[in-house]
Amino acid sequence: MNEFFNFNQMITPTIIKILFWAGAGLSVLMGLITMFSGGYGFLAGLVIIAAGPLIVRVYCELLIVYFKVHESLNRVNNTLDRIAAKNKNEID
Repeated sequence: MNEFFNFNQMITPTIIKILFWAGAGLSVLMGLITMFSGGYGFLAGLVIIAAGPLIVRVYCELLIVYFKVHESLNRVNNTLDRIAAKNKNEID
């Protein structure tokens, strides 16, 4: 719980995953609605069903990259702290 309140544990990546599934589902639904609206809607609906979830996925991945960078930087920082502590103990 302490990590949550100190912002050491991020909840936004989980929210982004939920938004991805909602966006992908909405894309498929809108594609189906477009398919059965008549005219050239069938072809447009197929394009929406195919491209919609892909576009949503790419956008969500771009958002997730920020959090992956944050996690990697935390690991690097922790490793450097351990090395510094080890070197300090060897010097003393």
